[in-house]
Amino acid sequence: MIAYAITDPSTLNFQTLTTDIARFASKADMIVYRDKLTPLYGSNALLFLAEARKYTFQKILLHGDYQLAYKLKADGIHLTSTQFEDIEKAKALGLFVVVSTHTLEEMQIVDNSNADMMTFSPIFKTSNKGEPKGIELLEKASYYSSKPLIALGGILTQEQIEMCEACGTEGFASIRYFK
Repeated sequence: MIAYAITDPSTLNFQTLTTDIARFASKADMIVYRDKLTPLYGSNALLFLAEARKYTFQKILLHGDYQLAYKLKADGIHLTSTQFEDIEKAKALGLFVVVSTHTLEEMQIVDNSNADMMTFSPIFKTSNKGEPKGIELLEKASYYSSKPLIALGGILTQEQIEMCEACGTEGFASIRYFK
C-alpha cells in the first residue's frame, strides 16, 4: 500500500525543512511539494528536492508545473484535474505523472492517457473539497481503473487506510495524516 504525502504550508515549513522532511519520510513512500500560494515555489522546490533526496522516497514530485519538475530533475509531477492536456507533455519529458480526478468521467480520461497513476477524491469529509465520494464509489472506481488508483481526501486514521485498501486501491494520499 503506497503512502503518498501531499505537503502544504500547514505541514511543511521551510524554517524547519529538515525535521519536516524527516517526519514525512518516517511514514511516506512518495511525497509531493504542493503550495499554491507562495511566490517562492521555484526556489522552495529546489530546497525541498535537495532535502527529500536524502531519504528513500520511491518518488519525489512537484505539483502543477511539469516544466519546473523536469528542469529541477524531480522524479515526476502531480497534475490537477484541469491539466489533462499536460499529461503527454510531462510524459514526453520522462516524468512520472500522477493526475488528480474527482469523477468517474475524469478517471476515464486519465485511464486512456499515458499517466502513471491517479488520485480519486475526496473519499472522506474534508474542508473545502465538496461532498465525499465514499467507500462504495471508491470501490467501483478501483474496479474500473486500469492504472494504480490512490485514495485521497480526509484520510486521517489507520482504519480509513484499511478501508481504502479493502476497496482495491494501490495506496492512499493525505495531507493531515502526515502532520
